[in-house]
Amino acid sequence: MNESIKISKKSAQQFAENIVTWYHKQGRKHLPWQQQKTPYRVWISEIMLQQTQVATVIPYYERFMSSFPTINDLANADEDTVLHHWTGLGYYARARNLHKSAKIIATEFNGKFPSNIEQVIALPGIGRSTAGAILSLSLNQHHPILDGNVKRVLARSYLVEGYNGLSKFDKALWQLSEVLTPATETASFNQAMMDIGATVCTRSKPQCTLCPVERSCLAKASEQQSLFPQKKPKKKIPEKSTIMVIPRVVNETSNKVLMHKRPPTGIWGGLWCFYEISDKSELDTLLASLNLAGSTHQQLDEFRHTFSHFHLDITPLVIDCVETKSQEINEPSQQRWYDLSTNESVGLAASTEKLLKMISHF
Repeated sequence: MNESIKISKKSAQQFAENIVTWYHKQGRKHLPWQQQKTPYRVWISEIMLQQTQVATVIPYYERFMSSFPTINDLANADEDTVLHHWTGLGYYARARNLHKSAKIIATEFNGKFPSNIEQVIALPGIGRSTAGAILSLSLNQHHPILDGNVKRVLARSYLVEGYNGLSKFDKALWQLSEVLTPATETASFNQAMMDIGATVCTRSKPQCTLCPVERSCLAKASEQQSLFPQKKPKKKIPEKSTIMVIPRVVNETSNKVLMHKRPPTGIWGGLWCFYEISDKSELDTLLASLNLAGSTHQQLDEFRHTFSHFHLDITPLVIDCVETKSQEINEPSQQRWYDLSTNESVGLAASTEKLLKMISHF
């Protein structure tokens, strides 16, 4: 059915009118990024809302905008400060790309967010749907969008077969979005489609009686809402394990642990983490390379951290160390003694934050 979906101009117009009318009556209009709309404010919200719930995003968004009220403020901030504001949101590549994009906008566009969609798509971390959302929501430009919530509404409304990430599925939905998105009130339509997907046409137990396009929805007519979109075939998620070594120095004047900054790309890219070993037999070699002498060590409770593509079982190992002069003099820029008595403004991986809380209790 995907390649033969035909929608008349009248049908598309009626669909859009129903969606826009619902927005004016029921749509969300009081979220922080919906006030004093600018492309910059909407951009930050759209990136934060990727893979993250609205309720979780709100306090992060408010803190972020308070610290970086303009694109130039974000561009001029150091990466650690930006990542510190992102700690807990996950998917840290989003924050690194925001920072990179801000620098590009500051340099190439004099600090003004570009209004041309091709220029927006060219920025790190911004795809077609995000670019369309930014420009339509802030400037009412006529661009279709296709985030996860919109995909669900369209797939159910027109019984589009497939699952997220399948090229044929995405292609069919983009064609639908292009046809249905009205040239007028594009901002209202796009915001409504996202709102309906998030609050009405939900993954499970959709509230069809509240939906403005219930009467034309093919999934509702055939009671197949739970079958669309189809579920992506499951792959077994690999399991990995690691030992996180936490060198600690406690004395009358300090209580600190040693961390290092990970490379800018890959897992926890650019974030401060603890050193890892695969086996305890490697511990002495690691400590020697760090000019540390361990006196005692204590193993904390193992816990699991799940990424999108694998599970990581973490065994924390706290090493009480003897502080030497070499630690103070030759500390490289990619490692630091983190003072547990202060809340330093650095980007921390979620696992690092959890470990810091565990350490503080003993």
